[in-house]
Amino acid sequence: MSNTMPRSQGIFIVLDGAEGCGKSTQARRLYERILAEKREALLVRDPGATPIGERIREILLDPANAAMAMRCEMLLYMAARAQLMREVIAPALERGAVVISDRFVSSTLAYQLGGDGLSAAEINAVAKVATGGRSPDLTILMDMPIERSGSRMAKKFQAAPGDVPVHDRIERRPREYHEQVRRNFLAQASTSEPRCRVILADRTIEEVHRDIWAMVGELI
Repeated sequence: MSNTMPRSQGIFIVLDGAEGCGKSTQARRLYERILAEKREALLVRDPGATPIGERIREILLDPANAAMAMRCEMLLYMAARAQLMREVIAPALERGAVVISDRFVSSTLAYQLGGDGLSAAEINAVAKVATGGRSPDLTILMDMPIERSGSRMAKKFQAAPGDVPVHDRIERRPREYHEQVRRNFLAQASTSEPRCRVILADRTIEEVHRDIWAMVGELI
């Protein structure tokens, strides 16, 4: 008996990229645009979007868990993803909805690849189990030089008087790590099928949204 989920009538779109690239803003804009087109749409974040997924997200991002091994980290992301797929994404796709996910397996192939010797083959094998074999119809990778995305993140964490900025466990990693993450994202686009596309994110919100909509329009 196959553990692969049957193809559905819905459309599954992922927006991904390094910290500070603007993917969450663009995911929201895309969601609102699809609703305006009178299509059912669902916006989720990965990890999260389910009670179990949100609890796992807290564990993953808590700076107190600095000792977490990279293989453990990868498996926790996949566990949250498995619940998200079964509880939220798959039912929406079966209804014919357009599902937009802020991050997905493409993030694991960028952030955890190489840690503790993790290979892309290992990550993809676990991902197939977690997602039931349902891959995105389109993955849009938003690319931006680390110095620009780092500047955006710095502004995000400018503390108001009396506040203390808190960076999560991933954001605290060194610049060299985030440079490698960017390279890993770009490598996915260069070696993957056409369903993985790159967009230059270091532009205005409207310019980026226009190009994303041109790609999505080909599907819907």
